[in-house]
Amino acid sequence: MQLTKTDYIQYLNCPESLWLFKNKPDEYPNGEFSLFLQKLIDEGYEVEEFAQKLFPHGIKLPEFGTPKDTEDALANDGVCFFQAAFKTDKGVFARIDVLEHLHNNTWHIYEVKSSTSVKTDKKHNHLKDACFQKYVLEQNGYKVSKVSIIHLNKDYVRNGQIDPDALLTVEEVTDRIEGVYADVALEVEQAVHFINQASVDEMKCSCRLNTRTNHCDSFGYFNQDIPEFSIYEIGNIRANKIEELHDAGILEIKDIPKNFSLNAKQALQIQSARKGSPIIAHAKIDKILSSLEFPLHFIDYETYASAVPRIDGVKPHQHIPFQVSIHSMQADGSIKHFEFLAHELEIPAQLVQFMSDSTGMIGTFISWHKSFEMGRNKDMIDWLPKYQEYLEYMNANMFDLEDIFKSEYVDYRFRGSTSIKKVLPVLLPELSYDDLEVQNGTMALDLWGRMVLDNDFNEDIHEVQQKLLEYCKLDTWAMVELFRKLKTIR
Repeated sequence: MQLTKTDYIQYLNCPESLWLFKNKPDEYPNGEFSLFLQKLIDEGYEVEEFAQKLFPHGIKLPEFGTPKDTEDALANDGVCFFQAAFKTDKGVFARIDVLEHLHNNTWHIYEVKSSTSVKTDKKHNHLKDACFQKYVLEQNGYKVSKVSIIHLNKDYVRNGQIDPDALLTVEEVTDRIEGVYADVALEVEQAVHFINQASVDEMKCSCRLNTRTNHCDSFGYFNQDIPEFSIYEIGNIRANKIEELHDAGILEIKDIPKNFSLNAKQALQIQSARKGSPIIAHAKIDKILSSLEFPLHFIDYETYASAVPRIDGVKPHQHIPFQVSIHSMQADGSIKHFEFLAHELEIPAQLVQFMSDSTGMIGTFISWHKSFEMGRNKDMIDWLPKYQEYLEYMNANMFDLEDIFKSEYVDYRFRGSTSIKKVLPVLLPELSYDDLEVQNGTMALDLWGRMVLDNDFNEDIHEVQQKLLEYCKLDTWAMVELFRKLKTIR
C-alpha cells in the first residue's frame, strides 16, 4: 500500500483516520473539497513555476511521471530536475519539487512552499516534509547532503514584471532537519506498518484527546458516543482540560462540575448549557450600545489575495478590498444602504472614495471581527495616503459587534464560536446564507477573482455581480438585525 507525504502528515494527525482512508475508502467521510484547499494547491503550482525559473537549466520531468521516468532521466547528464519521483521497496512515494545533483555526487533537495516563512507548527511542518523526501531518496540509495526550503519573501512588493530572485527566498535547513530526521524516518516506517494492518479499533481515534480544531475528518465515524453539545465545543479549551474531563468520564458540557477550573468566558458557556438558555448581561449590553455615536455604519469588506501578487504595490498574500457593503443607520432608525463592487483588480482608490462620499467622517463604524477591516484600512493608508485622515477616522471609531457575544451574550448553541455564521442561525434563523449562491468569503474571492482575471470566464457577468452584492449585503444587514435584536432583548 502506497504512502505519500500527504498520507504521512495525515498519519501524524490521526493514524486511524489514515487507516480508514486507505483500507475502507467507501466508509471514509470525505468532506466537500473546499475552495480554500483548491486555492492553496493552485497557488503552490504557481509558486513552483517561479521557483523553477531559479534553475534555468533544470529538466522538467513528465507531469505525474513515474519513478521509472525519473530513473531514466537521472541516468543522463542532467544536473537539476523538477518533479522527480521515487518509491521505496515498502511503497513510500515522494515527488521532489527541485532535485539538484552536486559535484561530490550527492543531492540537494528543494521543497517549494507558498508560505512566507519556514513553518514548523503541527499542521504545517516544512522540516518534516523535507525529511520525508530525504528519507525516500536515501532509501533509494541517493545521498542527500543539502536540504532547502524555497518560500515567498514576505517583504517583496511587486513593481512591474516579477523577478523570481526577489519574490522567493531560498532558505537552507540542512542543519535544522538533522535534529528531527531520525524521528521522521521512524514515523514513516510506523505509518507503513499501521496502514497495512488488517484492522484497528474503530470505536475511537487518536483525536479523542485533541481540541476540536485538531480533529480529523473521520472523528464522527470513530467517536459515535460524543454528544451533540460536547466538551470539545467549549470555546478555546486546551487539550489538557479535554484530557482531564475525558478521564473523568465527562463528555457533555452540562455535566462539567461547577468546581472545574475554566476561565470566565468558558464558565458562562457551561452555565448556559446547564440552563438551556443564553446568559445575557442586559445592563452592560445597553450601556455599550448606547455609547455608540450615530450614524452607525455597519460595514463589511470582501477582499482578494494571492500568493504571487497580481498588481504593483502589493505583497504576497496581501488582501486587496474589491467590495464593500455599508448599512448606515440614523438615530431615528432609518437606514440607507451603500454598496461598491470593483470591476477590475486595482489598488482600491475608487472604493475608498465611494466610502468617504457615502459616510463622511461622522458616527461609528460597526464591523464583525474588526481587526480584519482595520488591517485593510491600514494597508489602504499605505497605498493611498491621500485618504489617511478618513481611514484613520474609521479605525479610531470602529466598534466590533462580535465582542458582545464573547462575554455579554453567551449561548451554548453558538458551539463555543462567535462567528456571525454561528450566532445568526440561533438569534435570527429567518436570515440565512443557505439560499445564496455565494455563502462565504472564500467563494466571493474565488468567483470575483475568476470573473476579473480569467480570460476564459464564461458565466454571465451581471448575474455574478448580483450574487456578490447579495452576499456582502447580507453580511451587513445581518449586523443591523443583530444590533436591533440586542436592543430589544429583555
